[in-house]
Amino acid sequence: MIIKTGRYSIKFEKGPTLAYLCLLPLLIALGIWQLGRAEEKRAFLEKQEQALASEVIELSAAADIDADAARYKKAKIVGRYDLTHQFLIDNQISEGKVGYFVLTPLLLQGEDKAVLVNRGWIPINKDRTILPDITIKEQQAVVTGRINHFPVVGIKIPGAEIPTDNWPSVVQVVDSQVLAKKLNYSLFPFQIELDKDAPEGYKREWRTNTIMLPEQHTAYAMQWFALALTLSLLFFWYSCRKNDK
Repeated sequence: MIIKTGRYSIKFEKGPTLAYLCLLPLLIALGIWQLGRAEEKRAFLEKQEQALASEVIELSAAADIDADAARYKKAKIVGRYDLTHQFLIDNQISEGKVGYFVLTPLLLQGEDKAVLVNRGWIPINKDRTILPDITIKEQQAVVTGRINHFPVVGIKIPGAEIPTDNWPSVVQVVDSQVLAKKLNYSLFPFQIELDKDAPEGYKREWRTNTIMLPEQHTAYAMQWFALALTLSLLFFWYSCRKNDK
């Protein structure tokens, strides 16, 4: 198809036109998607800030806490550590090194219910059959930390939520209901990330923001839109011809 406009005409060749019509919506869609991700990250960061600024939750067995609504809020728990029943979350990476997160049940004072306290990251031994020493000196504790979901994995292998028989028990993916059956007492469906300055902990670098900031998503969106504009300019430059006299 040819469109004539004064001294110039635009010839839409089949191959280039089809390629342009396929690529342009894709580039625009990618830009819009990145803008959407930027808004999601802004909402995520705002939720974190509000949660961290909220009052400390006094955790009790009777408390009906929504793990999503309470995420990132500070919590205080009085109880005793279950010294003989601890879990190691396998395949956790810190600064390129493989290790475990140490999860220790904290039984609430006077209750038969516990919350799993993430005491931090510890490196794995060269011999995987030798588990690290995660002994706790004091059984009674007043724990403060941040409520959060359990660590997740990209691909969940069937059976990854089943802990090993020995203690400390190694598990790939945390399912609080499965671990509760092994412990023979109930658990809250979330973890407490132990405060950095609290005793009886290991390496603790709890994330307070997302890996990619909203501004980075916005920058990527602008790049996709710029590519869409460049593609359009090149296409019309290629298709435009000067009419013969």
